[in-house]
Amino acid sequence: MIYDAIVELIVEQTECDPAEVTMDSKFVDLGIDSLDTVEMIMNLEDKVGFEIELDQKIETVGDLVKFVESKRPQ
Repeated sequence: MIYDAIVELIVEQTECDPAEVTMDSKFVDLGIDSLDTVEMIMNLEDKVGFEIELDQKIETVGDLVKFVESKRPQ
């Protein structure tokens, strides 16, 4: 679910093909800079229903998926 939501946001933001986005995709390679990442996190919070405090460097889609899953309320 988290992965699908992130891919959806990336596609909306970059208009890339969803098939191009993998867990190993680097945000910089997808054309997403740090400002875009902040915007994407805010939109992701709306989708997943909880606040995400980004407190570490996230470089890949997989990094973000793991990070968000670790912050999910139990």
